[in-house]
Amino acid sequence: MAETVPESIAPPPENATFAIILAAAGASSRFSHRGLNDPVAKKTFMHLDGKPVWLRSLEKFISRDDVAQLIIVVSPEDIDWFRKYYLAEINHLLLHVVPGGVTRMHSIRNGLVSVSSKVDFIAVHDAARPCVTDQEVSDVFAAAKQYGAALLASPIIGTIKKVVDGQIEATYPRNYFWEAQTPQVFRREMLIEAYQQQITASGADAPTDDAQLVERLGKPIHIVPTDRGNIKITTPADMVLAKHLVELGR
Repeated sequence: MAETVPESIAPPPENATFAIILAAAGASSRFSHRGLNDPVAKKTFMHLDGKPVWLRSLEKFISRDDVAQLIIVVSPEDIDWFRKYYLAEINHLLLHVVPGGVTRMHSIRNGLVSVSSKVDFIAVHDAARPCVTDQEVSDVFAAAKQYGAALLASPIIGTIKKVVDGQIEATYPRNYFWEAQTPQVFRREMLIEAYQQQITASGADAPTDDAQLVERLGKPIHIVPTDRGNIKITTPADMVLAKHLVELGR
């Protein structure tokens, strides 16, 4: 009799489906000095070549046949404004709007609660990354289906120094270092388990991305190499660069 493949390592079905969690609950403190209660001052709600940044980011997933669910996580103080201002988009896209938490980790956990048990994979994407390409999304989705977990990353091109109290302590070979991007894509049960086990992490131990939580489970994560065009808008200068990238077709 053929040996049964454990569910945790069983290959996904050919028609595997994905839920998208768009992280849009950040305070944009490094982008704008305007009051944090003013949502239009936040980078994800500002317009980039005629469309809000969050919608440009989500558009890369909307028309895909393998995407079964769209979720956006918005700061609690912005959620009523978002639901009212973007009511047409929410209804048209069947978009689930979820309130964020104190940290990014808590915000994504809130998003996970809304993920359907019928999807096979969860892709977490920064709302402030509107320049990801269709090909990059396809590549990281394919890698996640093959390996169970995958993320986009670009190689570090500068020289890496460890600095303590303003002094260089060490120099590291950059060929070992990559800058993580999003989407970061995981089997649904893998990411849920990671959050269930690590949600209490805080302070210096708090993760800065979802992959770090999965790493702590001891799970391998595949890197999908890409370039630095998939920028995360953090400062006003990044918005200028993003505008040029959009004009170039990203």
